[in-house]
Amino acid sequence: MLARVDDQGDRLVIVNMNSARRGALSPDLYVAIHEAMALAEQERVRAVILTSEGGFFCAGGDLNVLIERRKLTEEQRRAKVDELHELVRLIRECSVPVIAAVEGGAAGAGLSLALACDLIVAAEGVKFTAAYVKAGLVPDGGLTSALSRMVPRALAMEMCVLARPVSAERMETLGVVNAVVPVGEVDAAAHKLADRIAQGPRKAQGAIRGLVAQAYEASEAAQLDAERDAMAHAAGGDEAAEGIAAFLEKRNPSF
Repeated sequence: MLARVDDQGDRLVIVNMNSARRGALSPDLYVAIHEAMALAEQERVRAVILTSEGGFFCAGGDLNVLIERRKLTEEQRRAKVDELHELVRLIRECSVPVIAAVEGGAAGAGLSLALACDLIVAAEGVKFTAAYVKAGLVPDGGLTSALSRMVPRALAMEMCVLARPVSAERMETLGVVNAVVPVGEVDAAAHKLADRIAQGPRKAQGAIRGLVAQAYEASEAAQLDAERDAMAHAAGGDEAAEGIAAFLEKRNPSF
């Protein structure tokens, strides 16, 4: 088994266990992500953490597998890429925040998976790499879309065309990474974020997540309408009743 889902009640931890290949994508990881995203629909789940064993988050696609794919038709290869894109969509559309705990590095499709998450915690010295061009390939997994939204165009080109790795420290400066922590403390930092999320209002957090996700493509008018509808709905809900009461009573809310 090269991946698993640890169900910890209010959070799900997806563990990439393919350490022999630096966390390269595996069928088991695909299954684990699908499983976790389905479980995340349950009310008790407040966050999902994507992490790894072996000191490297994910090296992306296994080149040995890609060599075999050359024997497929182009239509069949499209279908294989669509399987990866489905993972990205599932992460982006998850009902609860998804946290990437990045140790060692994230490369290729591994970088795509990390950037699909809502929050990223990375260890000191981590490198984020889009090295497709070195193998005569192009980015997939929504990487060009994510980078174009998160970093300046020149840096996106530097990463994708020149295949230059970018440090976690630089990514933190750009606001892509939420925190850089000492090596070995990434999982603990991710769980601290999950703890904080678990104390908040699940429905409101989900609505905020959806609003931020659609804001990249929606017009200002459409976004204003979406915020209006979400606020009108939230204001009449139980979470708002508790949150407002707690604020006025100067106590911590119980969501």
